Amino acid sequence: MALNRRHLLQSGAVAAIAPALGATPGFLVTSAAQAQTSASEPAWRHALSLFGEIKYPADFKRFDYVNPDAPKGGVARMIAVGTFDNFNVAVAGIKGSIAPGEGLIYERLMENSQDEVATEYGLLAEAAQHPDDFAWVVYRLRKEARWHDGKPVTPEDVVFSFEKLKKLSPMHASYYRHVVKAEKSGEREIKFIFDAPGNRELPHIVGELQVLPKHYWEGTDSQGRKRDISQTTLEPPLGSGPYRIKDFVAGRSLTLERVKDYWAANLPVQIGLNNFDELRFEFFRDNIVALEAFKADQVDWIAENSAKQWATAYDFPAMAEKRTIKEEFPVRDSGRMQAFVLNLRREQFKDVRLRRAFNFAFDFEEMNKQLFFGQYQRVSSYFFGTDLASTGLPEGEELSILETVRDKVPAEVFTTPYENPVGGNPDAVRANLREGARLLKEAGYEIRDRKLVDPSGKPVTVEILVDDPSLERI
Repeated sequence: MALNRRHLLQSGAVAAIAPALGATPGFLVTSAAQAQTSASEPAWRHALSLFGEIKYPADFKRFDYVNPDAPKGGVARMIAVGTFDNFNVAVAGIKGSIAPGEGLIYERLMENSQDEVATEYGLLAEAAQHPDDFAWVVYRLRKEARWHDGKPVTPEDVVFSFEKLKKLSPMHASYYRHVVKAEKSGEREIKFIFDAPGNRELPHIVGELQVLPKHYWEGTDSQGRKRDISQTTLEPPLGSGPYRIKDFVAGRSLTLERVKDYWAANLPVQIGLNNFDELRFEFFRDNIVALEAFKADQVDWIAENSAKQWATAYDFPAMAEKRTIKEEFPVRDSGRMQAFVLNLRREQFKDVRLRRAFNFAFDFEEMNKQLFFGQYQRVSSYFFGTDLASTGLPEGEELSILETVRDKVPAEVFTTPYENPVGGNPDAVRANLREGARLLKEAGYEIRDRKLVDPSGKPVTVEILVDDPSLERI
C-alpha cells in the first residue's frame, strides 16, 4: 500500500542575528524515585534530561505521540538533499555518507523523546549512571540488543565505535573532545571518563553515540578482502536498526527495507514507529529541484523551510484539487533559530562591539517584509521556543547561578534586558546605523577612503558562507 496522498509540511521558522556565545551547560535531572541509593554508588537511570522533569517513568509503554496500532506495510518515497559516495558512517564527516538512512540502520545508546526538550531514553542501553559531579558516565547495554547477523551488541562494539569515530571524523573528534576514554567496566557496561568534572551535558552527549559492529569492520567482505573503517565503501553495512539497505544507485537513490525480526520492535521507544516496509530516498542537489519532483508526484512529501517557497510555490493543480495537503507542524522538542554566527576564532570578531554593530546594521523588519512574506519572528535568545529562553533580567535560581560567575559574564547581563534593534523604516534604520558607527568608533574602527578599517588600519573584510542557493539573496 503506497501513500495515496502527498503531504507537504513547513517547519517552524524564526530568524536572528547574534554573536556566537558558545554552548550553555544544561542540567541533568531525574525523578525523586531515582535519587542516589548510596553515597558511593550512583543510581541507574532509565532516562537523562538536560533540564526539567522526565515525562515518562521507567515502566512506560510507549511515547504519547505515536499510534501503537499503526499498520505495517507500504512504501514511502522520500527526498534527500545532497548526495552520497559511501556507506561508512565513520568517515561521514570527511567524505559524505548516507545521512538520511544512518539513524535507521545504525542505533545510538539512547533515543530522543520528541515531546520533551533534550530528553533521551534507553535504546541500545537500558540504563545509565553518573556521579553528582558528572566526572564520568556508565551505560549498561540491553542483553537482547542484536546486530542483523544475530550477534549481540557488546561493550567492545561501543568502545570501538567511540575510538574510531573520534579518530576518523572531525565532527565526532570535536563533539567528544571532552570524553578522554571509553572502557569496558562490566559484562554489558561501558564507562566513559571525562577530562574534568562539572560538565552536566557530557553524559547526555555520550548517549548520542552511534554504535558500529566491531566484528564486521575487523572482518572481510564478500570478496575476501579485509575491511578498513578508515576508507569509503559501497558495501551495504551491517547494522542493528529497524532497516537495512535493499538497493541503491550510488549518489542518486537509496532503498531501505524494514527488518522483520528487528530486535527492538517492542521496546517502548520504538512502539508505533518504523511502519513502512520500504523507504525510498531520491537524492537532489537542492530543495528547488526536489520541489519539482514533488509536484510531478515522484515523491510523497516534502519539508519546506523557505518562507518564499511556502508563500509562492505551492499553486500547482494537485493543490487546487486537494490531492496534496499543505500543513504546518509544531516543533515541541527543541527551539528553532536561523542566524548569522560570527566566527570568534577570527581576531576581528572577538570584540563584542563589532559584533553588536553588525546587529544594528541588520534590518530584520524590512527583510522579513520583502523576502520572508512576514512569516518570520525575530528572536532574542539562542533557546527561543524552549523553557531555556532568556527573558528580562535574571532572578531567583538563575540569578544565584550567575552570581557565581559574575566576573566571567558581561556586566549588563545583570542590569539590562537584551533587546534587538528594530528597523523597518528609514528613520529607525538611520538611527541604528548611527549607533553601530558609534560602537565601531569606540572600538577603534574608522572610515578611511570609504572603507572600514580596524584599529591597526587593516580593512575589515567579511566572508559569509551559505549551503543553500536560496540563502544568497538574504
